[in-house]
Amino acid sequence: MPLPTILVTHSDFALHPTPRGHPESPERITATLPRLRSSLPETIRWVDPRMGTSDLLRSVHTEAHIRRVEDASRNGLVLLDEGDTYAGPRSFGTALLAAGAATTAIDLVASGEATNAFALVRPPGHHARPNAPMGFCLFNTVAVAARYAQRKHGCRRILILDWDLHHGNGTQEIFEEDASVLFISLHEHPLYPGTGRASERGKGEGEGFTLNLPMKPGSGDAEYRIAFEEKVLPAADAFRPDFVLVSAGFDAHRDDPLGNLMLSEEGFAEMTRRVRGVAERHCRGRLVSVLEGGYDIDALGRSVHAHLCALETT
Repeated sequence: MPLPTILVTHSDFALHPTPRGHPESPERITATLPRLRSSLPETIRWVDPRMGTSDLLRSVHTEAHIRRVEDASRNGLVLLDEGDTYAGPRSFGTALLAAGAATTAIDLVASGEATNAFALVRPPGHHARPNAPMGFCLFNTVAVAARYAQRKHGCRRILILDWDLHHGNGTQEIFEEDASVLFISLHEHPLYPGTGRASERGKGEGEGFTLNLPMKPGSGDAEYRIAFEEKVLPAADAFRPDFVLVSAGFDAHRDDPLGNLMLSEEGFAEMTRRVRGVAERHCRGRLVSVLEGGYDIDALGRSVHAHLCALETT
């Protein structure tokens, strides 16, 4: 009998505050969770996350950065960078819960209790640099998950596939000199944050373990299918990961207000099935995805539903 797909999430992810009208709003949780509860197959198992710790964050972030976010969370709503990354009274705790959700998912999959899992969290994480918040992101949740899988479960080679609309510059920076992590990113270019050119391939011992696939505005399901067939799957199969992580942003959807890409829910489902295949070929299906972007609430709900249904192996 196949092991279940697990959804790790909690209503407390709505507690991280942002200003009125901010794209990364609590509604991403408050509107999406009821929709999923009423529509997902009963075979998908819901799990509450455990709270994360500052020690988890220290695996990829500096102490000064962690303390800065924690101190800001003791005050009112505070702008942490030059753009639109905020912290408020519940932000530090919510970000710790996101790290806890990702590592809860890692434990369930690595222990054989689940085939794969999706951590539906906020705030997103893939722009967070080792020493700074950025792009709505306080801490880099998927990077924390990668280090945790290596240190707690002995996974030597981690694949991180990032299909968010925006380039995961923070994830790239954290692992760009590390040959044990293959980072593959498909993202609209040119677009914020301006990184992610194909020429960025890693540094030092990590050279060749960063694969950036800039997608032109207007790219949709067909263009992503070609990118997967020609670039993503060959690189992933050659790497032979021990564990697969996905920075699952859904802001490349054609209805999302922040970009110019044209993916559909079925496009996300197809990418999910393809990366699930990589995990099945190389690491007994062990895959954990973590929510990043997605700012049209209806499109987010539909895309997350499609992603979870495609994760199921039944």
